[in-house]
Amino acid sequence: MSLPDFSFEQAALARGARHVAGVDEVGRGPLAGPVTAAAVVLEPGSIPDGLNDSKKLTPARRETLAEWVMAHCDWSVAHIGVEEIDRLNIYHASHLAMCRAVAGLRNRPDHALIDGNRIPRDLAVPAEAVVKGDARCLSIAAASIVAKLLRDRIMVDLAQQHPGYGWEVNAGYPTPAHKQALLDLGVTPHHRRSFRPVHNILCKDKTASN
Repeated sequence: MSLPDFSFEQAALARGARHVAGVDEVGRGPLAGPVTAAAVVLEPGSIPDGLNDSKKLTPARRETLAEWVMAHCDWSVAHIGVEEIDRLNIYHASHLAMCRAVAGLRNRPDHALIDGNRIPRDLAVPAEAVVKGDARCLSIAAASIVAKLLRDRIMVDLAQQHPGYGWEVNAGYPTPAHKQALLDLGVTPHHRRSFRPVHNILCKDKTASN
């Protein structure tokens, strides 16, 4: 199994870039909670071992690596809430989160490496899209780890305010237990009303009350 490496960053540095940011988002698929993007600039001579796609790491390893990145790197995170997700749609909301994450870096990057196959239209710096970037590019892997850790922490906090949906374990994703809780407990202010399972329940409730 191949691991992410620093070749995308090295290519940009060789072309004259000084600060190369990896950018990734997490939380496109959940029915509840924000979509979160992180941007991370790794220093070539100081990269921790074990950076990988956040989904391939244990929670403990993810937390250790995220804490290291947040202590030693230029990094930024942006959360887009459910109101903006429902207004913009999840595709545009996730791209807005990426733009805000890049804008929040201490040093404006000369080049951004974006996970996926599209570059956000409003990104203010030169960029390239890297398909499956979190498994191929160390800076994107670092961004995926930070984004996941911080979004998961939000969902754990929201789970305490709205018990019964299992957000502390499912992070708002549409698991069978979460979908059943939606039917049993109803829709919270943190659910994405534009997502079909939530929208269908709201439509059903409206029909029942008419």
